[in-house]
Amino acid sequence: MLDYLFIHGTVVTINARREIIADGAIGVRGDRIEAVGPTEEVLATYGGARKVIDAQGKAIFPGLINTHNHLFQSLLKGLGDDRVLKDWLAYMTFPSAAFLTPEDTYYGAILGCLDGLHSGTTTMVDFMYPHCCPGLSDGILTAFRELGVRAVYGRGMMNTGERHGVPRAIMQDVTTVEADCHRLFKEFHQADNGRIQIWLAPAAVWSNTREMLLKVKELAKIYDTGIMVHISETPFDREASCVEHGLPDIDVLEQLGMLGPKTLMVHCVYLTDRDVRLSKFFDARVSYNPVSNMYLSSGVAPIPKLLGWGVTVGLATDGAASNNSNDMLETLKFAALLLKVAHLDPTVITAEKVLEMATIDAARALGLEDRIGSLEVGKKADLFIFNPARTAKATPMHNPVSTLVYSASPENIELVMIDGRVVLEDGRVTTVNEATKIKEANERAYKLAERAGTLRFAAERPWRSLAY
Repeated sequence: MLDYLFIHGTVVTINARREIIADGAIGVRGDRIEAVGPTEEVLATYGGARKVIDAQGKAIFPGLINTHNHLFQSLLKGLGDDRVLKDWLAYMTFPSAAFLTPEDTYYGAILGCLDGLHSGTTTMVDFMYPHCCPGLSDGILTAFRELGVRAVYGRGMMNTGERHGVPRAIMQDVTTVEADCHRLFKEFHQADNGRIQIWLAPAAVWSNTREMLLKVKELAKIYDTGIMVHISETPFDREASCVEHGLPDIDVLEQLGMLGPKTLMVHCVYLTDRDVRLSKFFDARVSYNPVSNMYLSSGVAPIPKLLGWGVTVGLATDGAASNNSNDMLETLKFAALLLKVAHLDPTVITAEKVLEMATIDAARALGLEDRIGSLEVGKKADLFIFNPARTAKATPMHNPVSTLVYSASPENIELVMIDGRVVLEDGRVTTVNEATKIKEANERAYKLAERAGTLRFAAERPWRSLAY
């Protein structure tokens, strides 16, 4: 017997034919999707299930996949406004990171993932680059496991870049990094029915020596895992890489043999035409972070050009200190609108393509397209139910994809399922006491800001109707 049967919903499959089933059904057994089709046909085959959920008037989507985040930054919202990336790092983010504790990273991850769940996010990619003390990774991984989310955890590293503003407190030497990476792979990689994966995450090419980058390459080969790295987010990244390595960041990766389908390049705002071709040649993947790129005034990534060359692009929020949320619904909308206005072309990107970048293309960017990213038989049961009737904003739902991308709110996310388990029901997270966790996370955020001396950015902030 099926464990769950969703009936009479509008099923947005994102399968190869991009089928939308108007009166559709999805059957779930264990952690997998066992049936997808018209309600009448699925009912005729299976009859019922242990739990039947009527989705009449609602839409069922594959779970959204957030391909880039820094979850510790969920504790830093509102402290870094109106700064470019270099200053934002030097004056607020790096100083805060130097005072992190495992409890801070736990609550940052809890807060960020709760925000993500309410926006239909079932897979979270975290890029944890600063390590000022042991155990910071464990805090985040504990949060993932408590919440029941699917996650790719990028064990980050930095061992140089002091001249560019990186404090020594958040650097680690190659030996320390290597030992902790071995530990994490042994303890957490493919844990919880495969929901947890460990990747390698050099913060930036310029903040890592050649020795460290080659160690990352070696570890990735040993564990057959992926590498995520910030690439050409701003001109500063390219210039700093030239100072440290003699070449722009993407060229360093090519020189070291680190470009390929298991390399996720984050941001890529300042890729040249040659860089785009290089990305296609090596089949490297890209994470598009439109809200963060706007917040930090970094620029507009050449997404239409990358897509035109057939480069795989996934969508992401980035960390909540440069967003300032983990709301993937908001990101869907901005991902489309930013490109439309930047190119003065309403057809340069569609709602459908943006949704693909948050589902099947994001799954492909992570090498998980055979498991998640679409609603198909045999794939993991990661999905959410969207109820337009919960808000005036999403009513009427003439087209489910357009409504999700342009008119959605977290209030519309009625149910979230991950690995066949309901983790959000009737708009409430079921795996933790949400109100308690939010209260505790808020307390941790203020204590961190006090220790780091960054609370002044909020307490002493003048009212500014005009700035320069």
